Amino acid sequence: MGKEGASGGGGGGDGGMSESVIRKVLISYMYVAVWIFLSFSVIVYNKYILDPKMYNWPFPISLTMVHMAFCSSLAVALVRVLRVVDLPSSPAMTSQLYVSSVVPIGALYSLSLWFSNSAYIYLSVSFIQMLKALMPVAVYSIGVLFKKETFKSSAMLNMLSISFGVAIAAYGEARFDARGVALQLAAVAFEATRLVLIQILLTSKGISLNPITSLYYVAPCCLAFLVVPWVFVELPRLRAVGSFQPDLFVFGTNSLCAFALNLAVFLLVGKTSALTMNVAGVVKDWLLIAFSWSVIRDTVTPINLFGYGIAFLGVGYYNHVKLQVLKAKEAQKKAAQADEEAGSLLQERDSHGDRKTDNQA
Repeated sequence: MGKEGASGGGGGGDGGMSESVIRKVLISYMYVAVWIFLSFSVIVYNKYILDPKMYNWPFPISLTMVHMAFCSSLAVALVRVLRVVDLPSSPAMTSQLYVSSVVPIGALYSLSLWFSNSAYIYLSVSFIQMLKALMPVAVYSIGVLFKKETFKSSAMLNMLSISFGVAIAAYGEARFDARGVALQLAAVAFEATRLVLIQILLTSKGISLNPITSLYYVAPCCLAFLVVPWVFVELPRLRAVGSFQPDLFVFGTNSLCAFALNLAVFLLVGKTSALTMNVAGVVKDWLLIAFSWSVIRDTVTPINLFGYGIAFLGVGYYNHVKLQVLKAKEAQKKAAQADEEAGSLLQERDSHGDRKTDNQA
């Protein structure tokens, strides 16, 4: 029966295989669409809350603390109460490992979120997305500094082309604000350092965290770090406002979107790859620029678009190079596995031959 199904039903098998492939492709696109939608929603929602011309609640540290408190609570419930995911056990997260590896990442994450949310008060959504194109430049430069990336003149030329494009976009920005630009550039620098340190402090030690366990460990740490600037920067201003009554629906749904975004990252990277998320991020940036121009009515100039177009090509080339590196590593891995299997078969055959000789003797 098995042979009959394999031979006589060849056409049906091919159809089943193609259906399986189509299903996987559609599911991958669904994950990409969900991630783009949630990332898009969080960015626009944060802009709406923080912008003085919209909801007018210009307290970025407080908003970030609300997010971290919400994410911490849900992560603890999922890990400790519902036990949806298991904590890493090999190696186990000891207090010493937590202090040496997680705390620095939590500190950088708090600074990145604080400064990036602060930038929404001063800059348009479209211009912030253009400035975020500098992320590969920051990650590569800091990676070279920490010896996680190899310096290559071709890569550096690409980084310079991205920087040049962003500089042109900044030159053409109608609502250029030096404070906002400084805050967003600082956020990019802290986020890039965090990403490199994750490789050094966690990945290199064999510690693998999904977004739920990441939030379980990092969110409380991030919340603790944010308390210090909050006490000195925003608490006095909040006391002065006094009469403000936060809308639980607005802040609740905003925090839920932020938590759902972390889960979407887990699904997208887990079911596709980090490179897919980078490519999807480029699509999301263009959508946000179009939304910012058409709905929020932010000014997007031709020079903006020309500069970002140059940066976009540089980021696209960066993703292409990363894809080729991943393909080369995958090919090496498969070749190594094939060699190992061939070696095992030869060893087994030699062992069988030796036993046969002994029996004949």
